[in-house]
Amino acid sequence: MMRDNIEEFKGSTIQHGDYNDRIYLMDAGDDPPLYLGKDLIHMAKRKGYSKIFAKVPDHLSDQFIGSGFVEEAKVPGYYNGEEDAIFMGYYDKKERALEVGGDELDEILKLTIEKANESPDGSFDERFELGLCENGDVTEMAEIYSEVFPSYPFPIRDPKYLLETMKSHVEYFGVIHDGNLIALSSAEINWKRSNVEMTDFATLPQWRGNGLGYHLLREMEKEMRRRSLKTAYTIARARSVGMNVTFARCGYGFGGRLKNNTNISGNIESMNVWYKGLQ
Repeated sequence: MMRDNIEEFKGSTIQHGDYNDRIYLMDAGDDPPLYLGKDLIHMAKRKGYSKIFAKVPDHLSDQFIGSGFVEEAKVPGYYNGEEDAIFMGYYDKKERALEVGGDELDEILKLTIEKANESPDGSFDERFELGLCENGDVTEMAEIYSEVFPSYPFPIRDPKYLLETMKSHVEYFGVIHDGNLIALSSAEINWKRSNVEMTDFATLPQWRGNGLGYHLLREMEKEMRRRSLKTAYTIARARSVGMNVTFARCGYGFGGRLKNNTNISGNIESMNVWYKGLQ
């Protein structure tokens, strides 16, 4: 199963590889080198990657802009509720920077914002059960993710990966019907930064239209507040009307769009960033 590597780079944490054709600066670390942005550019050129996606604290953003990065999105309070995260992009190949169908994505965002104040249809259906997944669920979880996503930026279709992350820093939530999982999501917790990424939403096709993503998100928020985390965010497919509307209806603010950022559902797609303070 093809996947990008996660490793340390000059005191920072990066993911990189041909699968997403990019470097992703996941965490700049506590004391990043002065020329971290330029060092990443040198690595991208050496490896032949077409994009660098960098998540950096606001006080470092000018350094990256000076190296040729552009701001694409922002998550206020990402760092312990005190400092914003700036999501930045650097394009080493001009075709990666050309967003095909950008007007359509703008229309989806406009529709999302218009629907933000609409209430979802109905309460949680009593036919379903909702709660945390357990270690023994990983095979069934991987099957669901494999059916829903032809490709994904992280190897969530691998039961071993799911178990590994479940034991370290990710809580998976599921919806059960007649003893079978039918929908999933995850809360990827960053204890050091006191934030959580609400991600990996997947509902089997025959169960869509029941608002399961909305109820999963509400349950995740409740649990993350109980754990005293300060900020929640997501990186959602820009062309997914359902997921963008779900976050907007749950009170998330729009943080920006990451162009041609992620290998998901069989293609490199643009992604929308949404954020919300939990405290």
